[in-house]
Amino acid sequence: MTSFWCESAWLTGGFAHRVRLVTADGYFKEVLVDADPEPGDVRLAGVTLPGMANTHSHAFHRALRGRVNGGGGNFWSWREQMYAAAEKLNPDTYFTLARAVFAEMVQAGFTVVGEFHYVHHRPGGHPYRDPNAMGLAVRQAAEEAGIRLTLLDTCYLEGGLNGGGHVELHPGQLRFSDGTVDAWAERMASRPAPTDRVRLGAAIHSVRAVRREDLPKVVEAAGDLPLHVHLSEQPGENLACQMYYGCTPTELLDGAGALGPDLTSIHATHLTEHDIDLLGGTGTGACICPTTERDLADGLGMSRALHDAGSPISLGSDQNVIIDPFVELRGIEMHERLLTNERDRFSANDLLLAASFNGYRALGWSDGGHLSKGALADFVTVRTDTVNTAGSNHDQIIYSCAASDVSTVVVGGEVVVNDGHHRIGDVGRLLGGAIERLSAGVPSGVHGGVHA
Repeated sequence: MTSFWCESAWLTGGFAHRVRLVTADGYFKEVLVDADPEPGDVRLAGVTLPGMANTHSHAFHRALRGRVNGGGGNFWSWREQMYAAAEKLNPDTYFTLARAVFAEMVQAGFTVVGEFHYVHHRPGGHPYRDPNAMGLAVRQAAEEAGIRLTLLDTCYLEGGLNGGGHVELHPGQLRFSDGTVDAWAERMASRPAPTDRVRLGAAIHSVRAVRREDLPKVVEAAGDLPLHVHLSEQPGENLACQMYYGCTPTELLDGAGALGPDLTSIHATHLTEHDIDLLGGTGTGACICPTTERDLADGLGMSRALHDAGSPISLGSDQNVIIDPFVELRGIEMHERLLTNERDRFSANDLLLAASFNGYRALGWSDGGHLSKGALADFVTVRTDTVNTAGSNHDQIIYSCAASDVSTVVVGGEVVVNDGHHRIGDVGRLLGGAIERLSAGVPSGVHGGVHA
């Protein structure tokens, strides 16, 4: 049993001072307010928050940060650069990169991540000896980085969609595809069982990548697993869907029986009023990724409208151009301010719920993301004496803090980040080495080959 005494903390009932968190077997056994510290308590100065959920990540995209700007372009041209990076991945380089990226996430305050995983096979599409070798690399990376993981195994069958229908896979997409829904479902079903730190989920890459007739099969194969889907990220997707199928992507998913509380739509940027009503009315979640949506020129999302309609809002770092939960949660508020010319579109509590509990729930961890008795003992402490936070009211810390202000991160009652340092070592050095190795194009199976 480990106990922590917090100077202040954000509990389910609101902000509180002098809080003792008693943990055992990975859960909170006691949450005591206005309590004195006791001998043996780990003392945490600053503000303690629930563990942050990164609901949507593509870990390997981190290799593109600071390397793909200049020359103009848009989302569609950026994808070519992403395909080039994906082509260099093998189970060993993927593990090394993902471990460093997940460590960066924990150091920033994320305690669970949903990895939207679609790099399944060798370049060209041939399976590894173990068809789930790439997914196993992601699992091992998360374990060593100390972050909870929901592995969202993605169905990706088509190369895209235009007014004339679906198109063949791009050469860079071949390794994403299992060929058929049945083959995807069979491989997905053969994944190792979940653990206390890993849960399993499924994903439809997008309505561009899965035909209408295949969508119900994916939903059926997913069963009661969390199901995620990229939705209406670009106007071009909407236009192609309308031209070929005569409906919006949201309406297409509705017809396939996909909408509902088990589904989380990613981005949901370009929606009609009817789309919003469908998503909200079915309790379908919406994961907003503000830093990616800005970086890829996707557009400003519709967070407040979705929230008001009944869609739980969560947050993701997506392409990991920035890894900072506080930048993401402020992003949905700041985007709303730009759209409406009004401040405080979301309350601080709403923002924190989006960054914690809602994301945990979207990833199948409804027992986490809140500081209360019986919940998973995942939490983050932020310093209040840094250049960012000095002078801030403790109950407004989320408006001023950044990832660099995180002092302590605890996952399952275990300290993973202490005094701002991850237990795995120098995360910047690990990232630099992993990206350098990937850029060098190490051939598959050269190092160890245990995953191959």
